[in-house]
Amino acid sequence: MILLLTRILSKVALALMVGLLAGCQGGVLDPKGQVGIEEKQLIIVATLLMLLVVIPVIFMTLYFAWKYREGRDEIYEPKWSHSTKIETIVWAIPIVIVIILGVITWKSTHALDPYKPLKSDKDHINVQVVSMNWKWLFIYPDLGIASVNELRFPANVPVAFQISSEGTMNSFFIPQLGSQIYSMAGMVTKLHLIANEPGTFDGISANYSGAGFTGMKFKAIATETEADFDAWVEGVKAGTHNVINNGILDQTSYEKLAEHDLDEHHIEPTPVQYYNSIASSIFMDNVTKFMKDHGQVELLKGTSFEPKMIHGDASHGEMSHGEMNHGEMNHDEMNHESSEHSSDDMHTEAEK
Repeated sequence: MILLLTRILSKVALALMVGLLAGCQGGVLDPKGQVGIEEKQLIIVATLLMLLVVIPVIFMTLYFAWKYREGRDEIYEPKWSHSTKIETIVWAIPIVIVIILGVITWKSTHALDPYKPLKSDKDHINVQVVSMNWKWLFIYPDLGIASVNELRFPANVPVAFQISSEGTMNSFFIPQLGSQIYSMAGMVTKLHLIANEPGTFDGISANYSGAGFTGMKFKAIATETEADFDAWVEGVKAGTHNVINNGILDQTSYEKLAEHDLDEHHIEPTPVQYYNSIASSIFMDNVTKFMKDHGQVELLKGTSFEPKMIHGDASHGEMSHGEMNHGEMNHDEMNHESSEHSSDDMHTEAEK
């Protein structure tokens, strides 16, 4: 009976192991790039170190439950409260493991810094990434092209990403290449990745961002050679690929692309699209637009103390940003009426 039960349990355990390992294909445990490989090693080492505590605890729990089960003549000591041996083991082992994990974390954090360029004898390819609801825009500033929901680069060539968002915060992630990093409006984050072999890898957003989140996917394609990548670039510029070609990516076409379907059931991915040319500084123009006149302070709006540098209205004679010279004001251009008010009046108007 016991032998039969052992065989059944072993078969169940084998089936579970096979199922779990099958789920690793295409994910972080199946890396295809230098960064992903190093991160996989870090995950395995950290897991094994933690299992040094978990496995003995599980074993001793089962052992003590069996040893002190009802019916055994074990010594009963209800007033027992201390054992130097047990205290030493319970505290020493976790302390040693935490120290080891701390050293590994310190070294790996610096070695796998996403802002740190990868060492290579080849120049990085620059790609600017914009997350939109719900699609990904990839701009190649040095090549003068752009693509939607498709990222291409040569294998064994490092890629330097600049990542931002058109609105909702997302997380740029290619699991097999490693290192997810957030995209945020008005900010630029950086990431460096490389594919050690050619292939097509799944790219996703790892941060929930709305009803169309499930369709926010793209393909990262590492071409076999740099010549293959160059041929793709020339095809995008010439419009010879069997893909939607939207012409130039300027501010008008950018804003049209940024529009999203408000249908809550919109989950279908946006089809792959190309732009055979791009407007100069299109990426940074749309990053800095969140830093200009958006979110103005309206506290003094409508009062006689309404300053232009807060409200943006030059009709009342207040100074503008362009009229300021390193923090110095032209006193002749100040509104004389405002200066005649007392401090109490200013507080009253501001509270209104």
